Amino acid sequence: MATQDVFSAEELARLRGFPEINRAELIRYFTLTGADEAFVRQFRTGRNVLGVAVQLCSLPWLGFVPDEVALAPDAVVGRLSQRLGIAMGELRGYGEREQTRTDHLREVAGYAGWRSMNTAEWKDLDEFLFARAMEHDSPKLLFRLACEYLLSSRVLRPGVILLLRRVAAARAHARTETWSRVRHLLSDRRCAELDLLLVPDAYLGRTPLAWLGVGPTSSSPAAVKAELEKLAYLRRLDAHTVDLSMLPVERRRFLAGVGRRLTGQALQRREPERRYPILLTLLSQSAVDVLDETLLLFDQAISGREAAAKQKVAEALAERAKGGENRQALLDEILTIVLDTGIGDEQIGGMLRMSIGLDRMRAAWAERRERLRRDHGQLSMLDASMSYLRQFAPAVLAAVGFDGGPGTEQLMQAVGILTGLYAAGARKVPADAPVGFVPVKWAGYLVAAEQAGDVTAYRRYWELAVLVGLRDGLRSGDVFVPGSRRYADPASFLLTPQAWAPQKVEFCHLVGKPVEAADALAAAHDELHTALADLETQLAKGNPGEVRLTDDGELIIPPLTAEDVPAEADALRAELAAMLPRVPIASVLVEVDARTGFTDHLVHAGGKVARPAELKRNLMYVIIAEATNMGLSAMAESCGVPYDVLAWTAEWYFRPETLEAANAAVVNYHHLLPLTRAFGSGTLSSSDGQRFPVKGKSITARHLSRYFARGQGVSTYTHVSDQHSTFDTKVIVATAPESHYVLDGLLGNETDLPVFEHATDTHGATLANFALFDLVGKQLSPRIRDLGKITLYRTGPRADFMDRYPRAGALLTRRLNLDLITDMWDDLLRVAASVQGGHATAALVVGKLCSSKRQQNALTSAIKEYGALRRTVYATRYVADETYRRRIARQLNKGENLHALRRCLAYAGEGALRRRHHEQQSEQMWCLTVATNAIVCWSTEYHGLGVAALRRGGRDVDDEVLAHIWPTHHENVHFYGTHSVDIDGELAQLDTDGYRPLRLIEATSARR
Repeated sequence: MATQDVFSAEELARLRGFPEINRAELIRYFTLTGADEAFVRQFRTGRNVLGVAVQLCSLPWLGFVPDEVALAPDAVVGRLSQRLGIAMGELRGYGEREQTRTDHLREVAGYAGWRSMNTAEWKDLDEFLFARAMEHDSPKLLFRLACEYLLSSRVLRPGVILLLRRVAAARAHARTETWSRVRHLLSDRRCAELDLLLVPDAYLGRTPLAWLGVGPTSSSPAAVKAELEKLAYLRRLDAHTVDLSMLPVERRRFLAGVGRRLTGQALQRREPERRYPILLTLLSQSAVDVLDETLLLFDQAISGREAAAKQKVAEALAERAKGGENRQALLDEILTIVLDTGIGDEQIGGMLRMSIGLDRMRAAWAERRERLRRDHGQLSMLDASMSYLRQFAPAVLAAVGFDGGPGTEQLMQAVGILTGLYAAGARKVPADAPVGFVPVKWAGYLVAAEQAGDVTAYRRYWELAVLVGLRDGLRSGDVFVPGSRRYADPASFLLTPQAWAPQKVEFCHLVGKPVEAADALAAAHDELHTALADLETQLAKGNPGEVRLTDDGELIIPPLTAEDVPAEADALRAELAAMLPRVPIASVLVEVDARTGFTDHLVHAGGKVARPAELKRNLMYVIIAEATNMGLSAMAESCGVPYDVLAWTAEWYFRPETLEAANAAVVNYHHLLPLTRAFGSGTLSSSDGQRFPVKGKSITARHLSRYFARGQGVSTYTHVSDQHSTFDTKVIVATAPESHYVLDGLLGNETDLPVFEHATDTHGATLANFALFDLVGKQLSPRIRDLGKITLYRTGPRADFMDRYPRAGALLTRRLNLDLITDMWDDLLRVAASVQGGHATAALVVGKLCSSKRQQNALTSAIKEYGALRRTVYATRYVADETYRRRIARQLNKGENLHALRRCLAYAGEGALRRRHHEQQSEQMWCLTVATNAIVCWSTEYHGLGVAALRRGGRDVDDEVLAHIWPTHHENVHFYGTHSVDIDGELAQLDTDGYRPLRLIEATSARR
């Protein structure tokens, strides 16, 4: 790696000089203490005193002092000159003698307790960089980490080029060490097998490596068997036994990412020391990925048949209801005659035959039907899919080893018996086969078949119960698969008790939770009583238009009226829109990138550092192509850049993690804009799903007639701050419970947004979410539909609560099991720490908790019990405070407005996605998020410039009014037509401050 290729000349200049400084940094770093002032005044002349003061304050700010001290920001020099009583002009000429500046820096470092780079410091830095290089291969990231390490260690940063050489050495050392750690796994036989992965196979029609990398697009029996074929191939290579635990997880992820993007020819050209670690990692990860894909398809294939059976049941019930209406009408007529006391008993029969008619009664009798079973016939409908399920179920059970936790003994025994029946081709279920796992609603089928002596029917119903039970067990974690990542033993997702013990106190301090359960419950008890007191006061008023109780004790929560928006807000928004420049989306991206550098975070997957001049342009073309849903082919025709170039750029630079980093750069910049503070503090967020149709087959797509008519689609789940920025994006199955993903976005928030409170619609208001949010120090604030009908809980006897709160106390209908929470408090904290520490995703843990059917699982019960407590505290507060309800509703509206912007931006192809695989869909949705945030950021900044211009003209613009000027309006940005990214041309249109001129004349004319 040539060090000069890592940063451009402009970037090198920025790294060596003073950056811009914000007010918070100015106050934090450039405030002199009395001792500081005494130290700098030792240097006699005003020039030296001011110059040394700049060096003293710049050192903890930057970790080094730029050579051109006199070029420090005016705000810095002005603040120090005012404190020291020295004119700002005195700084000119400081440091003309390099020796003087160097001597001063040495004295400053000694006074401030900083060290220069010596042998010991270099050794420590090299060790740090090597450890980080084993996790990350990006030279820019390693450079930044090195700077942060030196800053935290109070060591003066060396020159940029010198530091880059150490980064290059660390990367080379990491590659050598990787080879050294895996060399013992690479026997001659293993190397030969790995080389064969790169040789085209006539049967497969491609190389085995390419074949393994093609994921399924449907959950058909053929797709399941195709994954099983891959699984068998990998097991013949012993891929499932390869242990790469000696390499950090990040290193394995990096090697696998490089391997997936390189062609077979490119891998063959690499030297063995680089080729074999990549192939070995790919082999090991493929064994896990293919196993997980097989189980996912197994789940989806069964679920697809189950959904079809449910649909048939619904149709049958609807048809049955039509006949039932006629029979009900007949019954009404019969009862009218029978109950008429004026008609004698001996006359009733004749009256019925005469007034109703025998033909009508015979027709009703002919339509009589058997009583429905408890499941309304669902299992019998599912039985029609038995031949479909048997196309893949025997192979899956034979290839996969299942294990189960407590309470699954009968199910696991049944799985073993069914596997044996499949292998032997036997038809009869053994007499001692367990049935305790069969749901109550299906037990009647087995009893009826057994009583009738129908061995075939018994086998089919029992077999279906086993397969569906196995599917449900995999979802909940009650059943797990050794060697799987997604379906591993849930215990492996959590910190072990041994690892948890030393972290407990620190974690509790971090999230603000008591170590002891008694203290936590006492605090919750006080919160509940405070909220109940407020609610009691509100209910006592009994005002018709407000929250109140009916005479029957029913809680009435009137819907919120429209928000009172200041009259001048709409006028101001129109006026500002008339002032803003009108630009295409390409211009917005160029401008925002110039101020945020978000494209710098789109780094090469293989660690390539050279960034040719046209790369930034191509990156923006790909973002526009994906965000607008044009696709790369249409973009190539539109912009003139060859498709191959755009496809290569997308393949190597666009990954969810790089796009997330690019998005964070935009969000962080937007967070610091002056106008942004009028929208919100950044402490409140919300999340919701947005559906997009999908063309073609995809295992993430589902039928949802409400959104996709007869087609299929996916859901994009986004997290939005109260400042209108989107900080997390996930593509999920459209039918998946969105509640599983609510906490994930907050814990994975890599932006500077200090999000504490989170709003959702009803979907997020699960007991598990209420518990986990509180346990990690966050506040869940959902808008719950039919809130007056949910169960609320009390912490003590009903009489005590009724005495204190005669009205509100009656709403708390059940008592909490506080003993269970107390007994399991340590485990509750351990689950929360595991989730927050990344040992398991919140989506995985919440999904397992919500799916588990084991009643004896004390941990699951305790989490839901604690969630019931937190939901009760929240609900009583929410109901009593209309202002609070409006705040939550306003935040959810912000999310809906951003969804509308995203929908407008992704206009091409009628908004239907053509990406078929989950990772590709995730990359496209992240591009849409980056582009959306760029528009919001650009609009916010220019709205701020417009407000500043109005205020300079004497207008009084109230901040309360600005809170209603949302930057999601995009009438000034157009998305359609051809796209041209001319970075130099765009930047040339900006003024000296880096902005386009406002359309002040047009705005003035519009007002006239």
